[in-house]
Amino acid sequence: MDSLSPSDMVSAEVFVSGRVQGVWYRGFAEQVALALGLSGCVRNLSDGRVQVEIEGPRQSVEEMLRRLRTGPPRAVVTDLTVKWKDVTGRRSGFQIVH
Repeated sequence: MDSLSPSDMVSAEVFVSGRVQGVWYRGFAEQVALALGLSGCVRNLSDGRVQVEIEGPRQSVEEMLRRLRTGPPRAVVTDLTVKWKDVTGRRSGFQIVH
């Protein structure tokens, strides 16, 4: 397998609004990220949004963003804001932050 060049790796901080707490959104995000081989974390915010930090190959991150726009069956996503960041490579794995 060819190794990815640094330019193929991306990092994003995502803020998801809508009915995204109490509907298994964090578990959904974790499941998708692990399936796509992404690193990062997901957490509920006190204002009702969910924050997702993801890092990995561009194609996988873009697929993750597509899935986050829909979420699990009981979620209703009304807005998804993406802030692109510098790749750090410091994280491995994906976790739910409580």
